[in-house]
Amino acid sequence: MLKIFKSKKDKLPKSEIITCEPQVTKEPRTKCGKPLVLDNTRWERRLHKELMSLIKEPPPGVTVDTDNIGQNLSEWKINIAGFEGTLYEGEHFQLLFKFNNKYPFDSPEVTFIGNNIPVHPHVYSNGHICLSILTEDWSPALSVQSVCLSIASMLSSCREKKRPPDNTLYVKTCNKNPKKTKWWYHGESANYLAF
Repeated sequence: MLKIFKSKKDKLPKSEIITCEPQVTKEPRTKCGKPLVLDNTRWERRLHKELMSLIKEPPPGVTVDTDNIGQNLSEWKINIAGFEGTLYEGEHFQLLFKFNNKYPFDSPEVTFIGNNIPVHPHVYSNGHICLSILTEDWSPALSVQSVCLSIASMLSSCREKKRPPDNTLYVKTCNKNPKKTKWWYHGESANYLAF
């Protein structure tokens, strides 16, 4: 029963009693009658598994900023160190991974953050990264670890520290979410298609 109290101005009885039938919600089930595991549970389990793997056995130069994850698995900060013998030797960068409940079927949003965004032909000054596995070449078989390795490899293979040729225009006109950019992948430099 639900009691609703009215004010004295209404000149109605001090309370009315409204009864309603309780609504029974059925647990979602598969065609076989088994309880359906909702997406939130699945993607969180996958992220938790990947996080534990990345903490226990990180690739060289990669560490997880566990202080910032806490109970929120949808945003991770990952630290990457420049490899010895590369243009980025001794430099430290931070990546922000944002996940939605469609992960791993939808790629994470990945950007460089902080004061040290690498100067690289595929990295814009706002931290956006032109890397095909972050958009059209994403596969559920990929993981956070494979993305980190790809980014570390991209940095290691750089021959000249320079921004993409369209950096200024892109940074002024782009969406905050780099996944909404229509990237054009070719050769040594990054480009995007504006629509």
